[in-house]
Amino acid sequence: MKVHVERDRCIGAGLCVMSAPTVFDQGDDDGLVILLNDSPSEAEADNLRKVAQHICPSKAILITED
Repeated sequence: MKVHVERDRCIGAGLCVMSAPTVFDQGDDDGLVILLNDSPSEAEADNLRKVAQHICPSKAILITED
């Protein structure tokens, strides 16, 4: 699994950070998503799919499967 973010789509809601703080953060200056880990562990995979598909309101998080 690879995680990608489209910062230009992000609205800074911060739901990704609350749901997966080891993978996402928010920029101090603009509040937009920052990707901390683009290759998370398999243990985090189901949660990250949920974040990308249902939690992120702007659909700025994209998941590709290996």
